[in-house]
Amino acid sequence: MDLGEKIGILSAAAKYDASCASSGSGKAGDGFSGGKGESGRRQGAAYGATLPAGVCHSWTGDGRCVSLLKVLYSNVCRFDCSYCVNRASADTPRTAFTTEELVRLTCEFYRCNYIEGLFLSSGIFSDPDIVMEKLIETAQKLRGEAGFGGYIHLKIIPGTGEKLIRKAGLWADRLSANIELPTDKSLQRLAPQKSGKVILGAMGEVSEAKKENDEDRHKVVSVKAAPVKQAPVFAPAGQSTQLIVGVSEENDRQIIALSGALYRKFSLRRVYYSAYTPVGVPGSGGIPDSRLPDVSGPPLAREHRLYQADWLLRFYHFSAEEILDDGSSHLDIHLDPKTAWALRHPERFPVELGRADYEELLRVPGVGATSARRIVEIRRSRSLSFDALRRLGVVLKRARYFVTVAGFALDELDDPKRVRRVLADTDGAGLQLPLFDF
Repeated sequence: MDLGEKIGILSAAAKYDASCASSGSGKAGDGFSGGKGESGRRQGAAYGATLPAGVCHSWTGDGRCVSLLKVLYSNVCRFDCSYCVNRASADTPRTAFTTEELVRLTCEFYRCNYIEGLFLSSGIFSDPDIVMEKLIETAQKLRGEAGFGGYIHLKIIPGTGEKLIRKAGLWADRLSANIELPTDKSLQRLAPQKSGKVILGAMGEVSEAKKENDEDRHKVVSVKAAPVKQAPVFAPAGQSTQLIVGVSEENDRQIIALSGALYRKFSLRRVYYSAYTPVGVPGSGGIPDSRLPDVSGPPLAREHRLYQADWLLRFYHFSAEEILDDGSSHLDIHLDPKTAWALRHPERFPVELGRADYEELLRVPGVGATSARRIVEIRRSRSLSFDALRRLGVVLKRARYFVTVAGFALDELDDPKRVRRVLADTDGAGLQLPLFDF
């Protein structure tokens, strides 16, 4: 099998892992959009039209978009997780890269400006430590021999030992161990060869190793007045994980509670949510398992609402219990979770924007974290107005029901049901709503 065929198979096999970004940069036949010059055109032609599927887009903490080569080392897998296109029983072509192929491929794409980094995972084709060693060897050769300066995200293989996890973090920018399903009950039913305890143990090991590394690097140590060289940084971009949405029976409240606990316990940078794609559809790898739900397509609206709820957990200082209380098991498909919370708590509104502190502003629908900071800053030197709020980035379509400015209101929250009808998405998709400014 030539390298172009391997790329096509192993990039398609990796696209369902959401724990770095959205997958795919184009459709088959587009060629590359990022290469420059004649060398870039030759490189694109050499590897064929399957290549765009291997490039995904990820976003850094400061909002920059970066392109990553997203592939599996191998799609051969001993595990038979019912929801996975690479499961052992799937009727799909199998192949694997060599370490040398992956190093050469990554460096060539990097030099051509196609990518800025690598996301590397693998099927479990052997003992977990052996598979993990191959991923680490690839990263180590990229850094040490090829001088690769781009971003590297390595997947932790379930069952990998502590020593290898700590070694991986010295060569990768980010590590991730996918928990995939919210409860042990679902794992035992749909992925019986996986253990939630083992996956959480790996996440704990990454968290502890990073904490120790950060402490070591901040110590002021000297020998004969000469500073000692600092230890290498362990996984500077932290760790992430992925939850599959819609393949098991857990509700949104359970998922959000789990995410909140993971953020608190392991200091995760991100929890990614992947809407379950039925594995029996054309091109997804064979006949569906009888244990899987009979659905026509992925629950994208639900995934979107979970991302919005996740944003509230990480940046708006909401607790999981506030987003969905005991009386609610699922997020409102027609309203973003912040607006839904506000309508359940009309006693908290209206908020006077001229006096409210930052925490109160974060609770107002239509006021994002950035616009809240701008409001606090600008009112130190001048008075606010509704026209000024628009310039500050406040979405008045939603905020108008929940705020006053100098005692004046554009509208009132006199009837939460009326406001809900006005603000609800009639199609239930909600995909047109801004993800971050709500």
